[in-house]
Amino acid sequence: MRFGEIITAVAVLAVVYVLLYAVLLAAFIPTVGTNWAMDAAAIVSLLIASLIVGVVFAGQIREARMSSIGRIAVLFAIVMMSAAMAMGTNPYMDDSIREGLESMYSTSGWTTWDWVVYSQMMMVMLVALNVVFVLVFSFIGLYVGSMLKRGAKS
Repeated sequence: MRFGEIITAVAVLAVVYVLLYAVLLAAFIPTVGTNWAMDAAAIVSLLIASLIVGVVFAGQIREARMSSIGRIAVLFAIVMMSAAMAMGTNPYMDDSIREGLESMYSTSGWTTWDWVVYSQMMMVMLVALNVVFVLVFSFIGLYVGSMLKRGAKS
């Protein structure tokens, strides 16, 4: 799979993921609440988007299956890592992190530097968790999707 095809596959994966995520988030929020809805919508939309891209790009992926899937998954993980880091610019993110840390630890004696360090630690953990989930679920979805197309042709 050439680099241009990988970029195209990642772009299609990103667009399909965002569209599915928006629809599923709107559907899940009334039923399971905000936190669970965000997680469920992210995982389900990532799997479905990866399946779709795996089926659409099955011909190109078939040439070098594992390396092509790995390249698409890693590049998409980098895109999603950038998106997760951009979440830190949300002014309410600091409040959310502060609320979470106050519920986990006794923070009455913390200095400003303690808050900075623990807030950064929480952001790094959030980004790392997103990257792991994206790598795992996109790899699975791309592999299964490319196999579905192969099975349909046989």
